[in-house]
Amino acid sequence: MVNKFLKRIVLSTFRRGALIIAIALTALGTSALVVNATHSWGGYHWARTANPFTLKLGDNVSSIWDAHLGIASSDWSLSIVLDTSVVVGGTNPKNCRPVAGRVEVCNNKYGNNGWLGIASIWASGTHITQGTVKMNDTYFNTATYNTPAWRNLVVCQEIGHTLGLDHQDENFYNVPLGTCMDYSSDPTPNQHPNQHDYDMLETIYAHLDTSTTVGQTALQGKPEVDHSDPGSWGKEIRRSSNGRASLYERDFGKGNKVFTFVFWAN
Repeated sequence: MVNKFLKRIVLSTFRRGALIIAIALTALGTSALVVNATHSWGGYHWARTANPFTLKLGDNVSSIWDAHLGIASSDWSLSIVLDTSVVVGGTNPKNCRPVAGRVEVCNNKYGNNGWLGIASIWASGTHITQGTVKMNDTYFNTATYNTPAWRNLVVCQEIGHTLGLDHQDENFYNVPLGTCMDYSSDPTPNQHPNQHDYDMLETIYAHLDTSTTVGQTALQGKPEVDHSDPGSWGKEIRRSSNGRASLYERDFGKGNKVFTFVFWAN
């Protein structure tokens, strides 16, 4: 536990320093570096009775994705309020159905549907109850996206959404912020969370709940979303700067909703 805590301090300090350097370099140029001060999405969070808590990430990915899932899990575990643990997957990658109390991570050739990565998060009230993350190999098998940087960026960002984080920036052509929660046409600087992401998680999970949705094994009804049919995603509630819808909400009533974050291919 001590070694893990020290690792968090060292890596977090390193990335904080890298962000400061990036800000300083940007200040010397003509572009301004803009950071969203509060990038939670509506205060949605996993209910839990203690911090740090451990969220299971179901491994339904192929061998080419295993290392990238491991990197993302290690990165998000640097937070002082939560850990993530990669466990045996509980679903079929083709349909990637949700499993209560955890996040299922999948990859497959999902088709020329326009999206590179997608995350769906189920919520009851303000509490996240389950989530799925999909990476679309139809695009990742192309020369443009078949790189470690693009794979790291997308899996990191989609898992970040399932923790309660929104994007820090949605302009693909702004100066990269050095976080995977930033839309960017250049994935190289944006493969990992930055200190601002960890700070935001501390804010989101500052309070404790009287019950938990982490690791629960049953839900009252599990309405699903067909990612091959955008009509099932619900209403569009936000667009990114390039005019593409980036967040959808489907309301099933009685406080039960599914949010779908879409990372579109260029």
